[in-house]
Amino acid sequence: MARTCALHCSAWFRTKTGDCGDVYSLRMMTVQQRAEQLDTTKFFGVPIAGFENAGRRQLSLLLMCGVEPTSKVVDLGCGVLRGGYWLIHFLDSGCYHGIEPHRERLSSGVTTILEPETLEAKRPRFDVNAAFDTAVFETRFDFFLAYSIWTHASKAQIKIMLDNFVRDSTPGAMFLTSILPAGWRRPVYTGEKWFGTSHESDMAGCIYHSVKWIKDECRHRNLHLVVLGRERDGQTWLSIARDYNKNGVLFRTIWIESRWWRLLRWFRSRRQSA
Repeated sequence: MARTCALHCSAWFRTKTGDCGDVYSLRMMTVQQRAEQLDTTKFFGVPIAGFENAGRRQLSLLLMCGVEPTSKVVDLGCGVLRGGYWLIHFLDSGCYHGIEPHRERLSSGVTTILEPETLEAKRPRFDVNAAFDTAVFETRFDFFLAYSIWTHASKAQIKIMLDNFVRDSTPGAMFLTSILPAGWRRPVYTGEKWFGTSHESDMAGCIYHSVKWIKDECRHRNLHLVVLGRERDGQTWLSIARDYNKNGVLFRTIWIESRWWRLLRWFRSRRQSA
């Protein structure tokens, strides 16, 4: 199944890139410039502004969590390969796996963002199932990645992803995901369906989940959750692992900082401006 998905992506490329001049132009552009070539009349699930840096930060986080070129990684909701581009380049051939139900977004990422020689050399594997079923790849993963997926997924969908992590991960695996934490002005999402743009809907929007509820769901599955910190776009990164001793980042950066550190910086800035 996974091999078939990889071959389908190669076929997409051959169909859509056209002549050699188009391939040469792709190589000469930066990732940001390639993203700006996407159809501006459509929303591809992520902002085009800052596309390149936002994708690179996902690789940076995985590096801080110990990813290696030989690690098997599955990228849930990989979309137009904003983060997948960097992971495909870093990982060994056949180690990157992406699930994206929106076929057009995935096709755009493969044909517009990723270089053809990288596609052939790295042989990333893709699937378009809407249930984020990682069993289709028939492998055990060292890392699950779900950036800005739980900001749209229902509780039932999150439970399924956690169950898939338990079933399809190695003993030392880690699940990195991001959420928008619920609060008194941010009510917990109680809907039963995906909320936001998808292969079935053009309605934009994000939802909020309780960190406590996610911790409880992890505890039921003998998983350990660590809150890594809040990213500058407002999303909070979570790290989930079977082994508590292997959970968390290897070192701290100013990109991921605690709520108290941000509060201290705010007070300092107010005092200096007074």
